[in-house]
Amino acid sequence: MENKKPLLKVQNLKQYFRMSAKFSVKAVDGVSFEIYPGETYGLVGESGSGKSTIGRSVIRLLDPTAGKITFDDKEISGKLSKSDTEYLRTNMQMIFQDPMASLNPRKKVGEIIGEGLDIHHLYKTNKERNEKIARILKKVGLAPEHVDRYPHQFSGGQRQRVGIARALIMNPKLIIADECISALDVSIQAQVVNMMKDIQEETGTAYLFIAHDLSMVKYISSRIGVLHLGHLVESGTSDEIFSRPVHPYTRSLLSAIPVPNPILERKRDVITYDYYTSGIDYKKGTDHLIEGTHTVLSTDEEFETWTKQATA
Repeated sequence: MENKKPLLKVQNLKQYFRMSAKFSVKAVDGVSFEIYPGETYGLVGESGSGKSTIGRSVIRLLDPTAGKITFDDKEISGKLSKSDTEYLRTNMQMIFQDPMASLNPRKKVGEIIGEGLDIHHLYKTNKERNEKIARILKKVGLAPEHVDRYPHQFSGGQRQRVGIARALIMNPKLIIADECISALDVSIQAQVVNMMKDIQEETGTAYLFIAHDLSMVKYISSRIGVLHLGHLVESGTSDEIFSRPVHPYTRSLLSAIPVPNPILERKRDVITYDYYTSGIDYKKGTDHLIEGTHTVLSTDEEFETWTKQATA
């Protein structure tokens, strides 16, 4: 990673939503991270922590309140020119959480998947267009004859595969997967994630994988960022986050993972964490987060010392 340039660099991203003249919701407040070509960066946190908002801000479905977003050496956080918009739309794609809501029920699957090709004129003949659609359907585990079906004629897992195919057909450099497996059965989740990993090895596509299923994030991600109340409270490799969690919120998340053993499950200690009574100030407590590194505190005494310094 040290010799690679980041594909996506997010610096101090803020996304506020004005609710009234005197009150704004700070959905994302000063988040920074990097994603390198061909890697998967997992973003985890509880519902309402700002995960999906970050994804939508990065792909510019939302206009960021503040901060800088650089994608493939192009700044995309400000007002976009026509050429930058076209580059962004062809090289960054999104897989949405609910496939039934994100797929047009009035269009056939072939029209849905080929819409990006039509808009950006990425084929010369209809035969080439149809071949590209058939090829991507096969890649995601669907049959070419499915092009004439409507979304309601598929199962949930198949609909999500259609959403993945729609993103992949553009051959993007980055795919933002916004909780794309949360609505699926566990067995289907494994199939979809394994398929995404296989496609990543084949195409070199990078993923921003947004989820709250920690075990699945550990399986697919090379690095993980932990999000709470719009702040990135911890960042590191998958092994570091799961073996030596630093932040008490990360510890509480990991302690909530069920153990598939009834004897051990009864003995599992769940750690509770409340930001408002913890004494930690997120605006002061993120100085230890250095891009691409992870602070390892070897003892509880060191952790208590760090907490006092962060809140001083």
